[in-house]
Amino acid sequence: MPSQNLTQVFVDRSNLCPKGKKKVDYFDLKVTGLLLKVLYSGQKTWYLRYATDHGRMREKKLALASVLSLAEARELARGHLSDIAKGNDPFDRKAAMKAIPTLSVFINETYMPYIRSHKRSWETDQILLRAHVLPHWGHLHLDEITQQRAIKLFADHRLTHKPASTNRVYDMLNTVFHLAIRWETGLTANPLKNVRRYKENNKRERYLTEGEAKQLFEALETTKAPQLRAIVTMLLLTGARLSEVLNAQWKDFDTVAKVWTIEFNKSGKTRYVPLSDSAIQLIENMPRIEGCPYSFANPQTKEPYTSIHYAWDTVRKRAGLADLRIHDLRHSFASFLVNGGRSIYEVQKILGHTQIRTTQRYAHLSQETLLEAASTAMNSVPALASLPINASGARPTRPPRPALIGHSPTPLASSEGLTGDSSASGNGAD
Repeated sequence: MPSQNLTQVFVDRSNLCPKGKKKVDYFDLKVTGLLLKVLYSGQKTWYLRYATDHGRMREKKLALASVLSLAEARELARGHLSDIAKGNDPFDRKAAMKAIPTLSVFINETYMPYIRSHKRSWETDQILLRAHVLPHWGHLHLDEITQQRAIKLFADHRLTHKPASTNRVYDMLNTVFHLAIRWETGLTANPLKNVRRYKENNKRERYLTEGEAKQLFEALETTKAPQLRAIVTMLLLTGARLSEVLNAQWKDFDTVAKVWTIEFNKSGKTRYVPLSDSAIQLIENMPRIEGCPYSFANPQTKEPYTSIHYAWDTVRKRAGLADLRIHDLRHSFASFLVNGGRSIYEVQKILGHTQIRTTQRYAHLSQETLLEAASTAMNSVPALASLPINASGARPTRPPRPALIGHSPTPLASSEGLTGDSSASGNGAD
């Protein structure tokens, strides 16, 4: 490792590596640590050798000698040594930049494994990312995603989607970047910080009228899927989400305390739904399937239904309510509460909305305990007050004891069966 009073003429020589050696280092006498590494092949490269704060020697490449002249290499080395002396190692910064993952790597290796165990609707994130984000940003490192890129992504998405749909992508990405910063991936600022969500003007408001409720339950009397009657009735008596009813278990219902405990719901928090007397009577008269913990299970599989779309679609069309979505039953329950004089706060608590703005949509429709509020929903519409509340569709004179069923009841997997793609049921987002 000879030291050399380097000159540009010396650097330009072609035979700097002695015969029999694979490489040789020439240290500059003017700038401590600057060296010219010459390979047997003739390639020449500038390097900087220095000691770290912990006393370890480092040797970092600057550039090829064909790219940087001697004077330029000295100037660059002096600048780096000055930064290092101040505790700001430029090579550490460069390594940190290289360590910042691409969005695809972060999503696949960190984000998705995390939300699979923390978010019930993680599959929705996966679909949104694959369809609307990763094709455009997947190859970018997290720190390369700028505010301008975000604005363009959302603007392009908005051309073919409603504001609420674009806002779903926005909210998901906002969470992605927030977690990337928290987990110290190298991203230091959220690129969406100053990007505004779209104003939503596409809230679909569809509520059952008294006459429509009567039509619906008349159609339910004719269905070949008897459990559909119980499911729809439960939705209207509690305002629960379809997935919450389909996955309800017997252990979740406390008919003495008149409370339904829903664990790990959409918000990720346990919530407690008050049960009216009618809801309790429905639950107590639901037939039990031996060895099955689910209250509204498929008798053939003893597992929750993945969807009730086909059975529901047949019934709603028969009732002349082809535009009525399953999730509109939840909206209808809320409207019954408000029309019955309940406060927005009570409606928010019963429906399990985490943000009051979600509940505000019902404020225009028309304040005790949450249990009284739940009972109000049923009593405010006569069609609900008189509807059959056991699984077979008939109001019993006295509550029978729940029966254990060891065989399959009326098959449900027919043209009106409770099967199919859950996304087709029109299940809403709130």
